Amino acid sequence: MSMRNELKLFAGNANKPIAEDIAKFLKTGLAPISLRKFADGEVFVKIEDNVRGADCFVIQPTSPHVNENLMELLIIIDALKRASAGRITAVMPYYGYARQDRKDQPRVPITAKLVADLLTTAGANRVITMDLHVDQIQGFFSIPVDHLYAFPVFQDYLSGIDFDLFVSPDVGGVARTRGIARRMEKEIAIIDKRRSGPNQCEVINVIGNIEGKSLVIYDDILDTGGTIINASRALMDQGAKEVRVICVHGLFSSSPYKKFLESPIKEVAVTNSICQNFPQDSKFRLFNVAPLIGEAIKRIHEDLSVSSLFI
Repeated sequence: MSMRNELKLFAGNANKPIAEDIAKFLKTGLAPISLRKFADGEVFVKIEDNVRGADCFVIQPTSPHVNENLMELLIIIDALKRASAGRITAVMPYYGYARQDRKDQPRVPITAKLVADLLTTAGANRVITMDLHVDQIQGFFSIPVDHLYAFPVFQDYLSGIDFDLFVSPDVGGVARTRGIARRMEKEIAIIDKRRSGPNQCEVINVIGNIEGKSLVIYDDILDTGGTIINASRALMDQGAKEVRVICVHGLFSSSPYKKFLESPIKEVAVTNSICQNFPQDSKFRLFNVAPLIGEAIKRIHEDLSVSSLFI
């Protein structure tokens, strides 16, 4: 019996809840797979299903711990390739190493390109990802990349709150912020900052009139939280009425939940691209992107256009 048109979903350990939500949206289940480790930490994978000729989607963001989850993804892809899967799509709601996308100083790697090469070499035929740190990472691949944007998931939330301006947390995010501000018919302000090292920055100036206004900082990655918290304090010091934060990928490295609870930020909204465990009754809000990703998987499987999802 031919399985050429059969859709099969596989999930690694990085974010099982979103994989289960995607499967529920697609009205199917997750295909059986065994994942375990040898005593020294090596990953062992066994595909517990016949995938010959099947259309396989592997749901695995390369979120913390990024190296472990990336290696697991590569091994799952390799196992599917050696099991004669018809097509293998890496579904990466969060693409790790995206911040190392260029040589901005001597003798440094372009790790975003290295990860693209690893995925292709492992056997991925296609990649689905969301809100890359920079759009040009798509060009690092020689296979199709479907780059989704999470903004539609936040749109109803934004329409239901009263705010005046979007704020770009740095100059590099201006294009992203301006794009969503145009859709919401809002103006923008810009944080001018200086980065002294990884996860370390100093707010130098705020460009734009923010006095007495309610602000929404929109960003793609929230890592340790230092940058966003410093930005919120600078905005409040310069007369802002209140500050909310929307960020697609909430890494929350170094367990900074407490720092946000003690900060002047009124509310923090992130997606479930990365598995979260927020304190109850806190200022955190979680938005589900599984239907968006599930719709992309459905359209790719059925050879339908995905372009309407790229907004």
